[in-house]
Amino acid sequence: MVNGLLLDFYGTVVEEDDEVVASICARAAASASEEVSADRIGEAWWRAFRAAMSATPFEPQRDIAVASLAAALAEHGCGGDAAALCDEQIRGWRTAPLRPGTRAFLDAVDLPICVLSNIDRADLEAALSYHGLSFAAVVTSEDVRAYKPAPQMFRRGLELLGLRADEVVHVGDSLTADIAGARAAGIAAIWVNRRGRPAPDGIDAAHMVAGLGDLVARLPRLRGGA
Repeated sequence: MVNGLLLDFYGTVVEEDDEVVASICARAAASASEEVSADRIGEAWWRAFRAAMSATPFEPQRDIAVASLAAALAEHGCGGDAAALCDEQIRGWRTAPLRPGTRAFLDAVDLPICVLSNIDRADLEAALSYHGLSFAAVVTSEDVRAYKPAPQMFRRGLELLGLRADEVVHVGDSLTADIAGARAAGIAAIWVNRRGRPAPDGIDAAHMVAGLGDLVARLPRLRGGA
């Protein structure tokens, strides 16, 4: 019996920052001392970003975004100020548009929901306020000093909902942070495949949706058990 939901936010409830990131990388590439593609800068940025998220001590996502972009700019001889370039990204976190089907899902669901997000609490709360959204509970990486897929995120969500791992389903768009993280914590997961990618082994149609709107019809079945 599913009595509650854990829910990723960026890429699941609201759109990811893909377009903003691409724009930042294009501007950085245009300032490089030697020819380099925006994709290569993006790869270097993501590589540094991902490494920083798993490093200790914990750093807020804002700081990681700026420091990892600065590292990518230096690697490829790009001009520009990383903090100034990231301002657009951070503004986007606070005003990201809702994904298709989000309103229909939130209007239909009658289960308590805890949002789990790697974005800093102030930026997440700004996004919630921007869209007039409220949830039974919210957990950010800042609260537990760790990023998904760390088990702390999922354990805190269960604590706040007062539920066991076998009483909830986690819904998210990242195969690593959301799906693998939830499963490692003993929680069933549904993958939001927003890009229409081929499903990897272990994920069947019953555990995959294109967006939250696709879950509306499944809510009665979820209430009866995942």
